Amino acid sequence: MAYVNALSAYRETKIKTAGQGQLIIMLYDEAVKNLDRSLDLLSVHSVKREPARIEQISKSILKTQEIITELMVSLDFEQGGDIARNLFALYTWFNRELLESNVSHDVRRITVIRNMMNELRDAWNEIVTTSQADTAARPVSGINIAG
Repeated sequence: MAYVNALSAYRETKIKTAGQGQLIIMLYDEAVKNLDRSLDLLSVHSVKREPARIEQISKSILKTQEIITELMVSLDFEQGGDIARNLFALYTWFNRELLESNVSHDVRRITVIRNMMNELRDAWNEIVTTSQADTAARPVSGINIAG
């Protein structure tokens, strides 16, 4: 029980101390993980023979849709311009595809969304890493009090 509490506290601290870019990466990571879970459940077990799996698959896909919705509401259309509008359209399409694939258990559609989300995650990771490297390479300017 103490291990579970410690793990929960660690995760909470990690989220509270993460920067905006890192939070976006975390959302993508969780979305990909949930889609992987649904794909595993679809490929390993026959959904028709094991109705209990339908609920697990649905929960994983719904969790991904919630994450995508969170990514949608975090878009800044003023600063993001065309990129934000394009991401919004892509996220809308993701959610529509996931809705339909949740009903039909279409592995191909889920795989396409999973791979695209992973590519977006990698792009965000590159942006965050580059941004952090640029910030670290800048000289620290300040007041010279040494005289």
